[in-house]
Amino acid sequence: MKEFSSTAVITENGVYSSTKSINTINTKYKEKNDLESNEYDPFKNRKLEHPNSDVRSFANLLKSSLGSGILAMPAAFKNSGTIVGIFGTIILGYICTHCVFLLVKTSQEVSRVTKVPSLGYAETVEAVFKTGPTPLRRYSKFSRIFIDWAMAFTILGACAVYVILLVQSVKQVVDHFAVDNTLTVNMYCAMFLVPLLTFTQIKNLKNLAPASGFANLLLFATFLICLYYICMDFPDLTTLPKSVNIGQLPLFIGTVIFAMEGIGVVLPVENTMEKPEHFLGCPGVLNITMTVVVLLYTIMGFLGYVKYGDDSQGSITLNLPTAEVPALMAKVFIILAIFFTYTLQFYVPMEIVWRNTKQHVGQKYHDLAQRVMRAVFTILTVIAAATLPRLEQVIGLEGAFFYAFLGLIAPSILDLMFHWERGLGKFDWILIKDIILIVFGSFVLVSGVTQSIREIIRTS
Repeated sequence: MKEFSSTAVITENGVYSSTKSINTINTKYKEKNDLESNEYDPFKNRKLEHPNSDVRSFANLLKSSLGSGILAMPAAFKNSGTIVGIFGTIILGYICTHCVFLLVKTSQEVSRVTKVPSLGYAETVEAVFKTGPTPLRRYSKFSRIFIDWAMAFTILGACAVYVILLVQSVKQVVDHFAVDNTLTVNMYCAMFLVPLLTFTQIKNLKNLAPASGFANLLLFATFLICLYYICMDFPDLTTLPKSVNIGQLPLFIGTVIFAMEGIGVVLPVENTMEKPEHFLGCPGVLNITMTVVVLLYTIMGFLGYVKYGDDSQGSITLNLPTAEVPALMAKVFIILAIFFTYTLQFYVPMEIVWRNTKQHVGQKYHDLAQRVMRAVFTILTVIAAATLPRLEQVIGLEGAFFYAFLGLIAPSILDLMFHWERGLGKFDWILIKDIILIVFGSFVLVSGVTQSIREIIRTS
């Protein structure tokens, strides 16, 4: 679902990011808690000042899933062809949805066992390790820290992708109006560094929240303009390949997973629902949202690829003719939208990094340490963008490496660990299913990263 999908949810309370301490989980857990857990309903013990309705939760989840990642779908189809792209997107959408289901379901069930109202991603991982197979329980704290850092670097990787899109979009506009300019990609990255350093120093979330609504409006307007250009002078459907070389499929899979996977946002949405039992199930908020997401992603990928073919770039806005006013507006809109999205996204990993490092910093140096931390990570994302300037390749690499692990492999491992001593179902179907998902996720990770690196080396 995520991204460029968003990993922060804007609600009435601002961006929700799980910061609950797992210390509330009973460290003296005993097996009898499994029997007692049936008496505890985490949903009834949640105390929320402003719980979200099903409709609002659907809107939050849809908003986070339909980010600028949808604009990368034509580039994904370039690595699959039309028919393979359509069925591949649907299948990957189902797999991603099921893995999200596993994460949320496991979080709900382990909340019953540990008698905690709600848990975030990292807290769910620690709770599963703490109450799972005995040999693995000593790794519970390490597992939480590991997932925390993995989530932080995943979002920072997405921020680097945003910088690349910013630079490429601005370069197109400048090159159109100043044909003889000699500005390089690195120069553009350096120019963006100053405003990014300024805005990423904002630590008050209320000051960032309005930027999210503005960015969403700009993205919606950009989406409509892109559809206008796609549907204008639509080419013959038979002119493009129905499938491509199988060696390109890892790039397709990585791009789709990056665009579609919003694993960091589902638990915050579920945790703030008035009726969290409506999140899963059929139809359920999750299934309805993902059905809409998969449908829109498939349509945009197919139509955009048919329109621009092998010239499809990492964002379809880069294919629009800069000389025309609507296209120029779309490029300006995406520049502003991505800039504000960057600052909002950046808030979440900084919260994660700070809560894992602040105990090592003296109280009087907290403010200085946070400023330095934010500056360092901002600079790192800009350096990454300057080093790897090809947008579609970085998207594939990010999706294959980070989102394959957090979105496919980790939820399957958690589901398997939770059920290991509680029953794996008839014919051990949970074991078989989760192993298949883990193997598939590992394949996506290894093959996607390998192919992305090859493409980066080939075009460098």
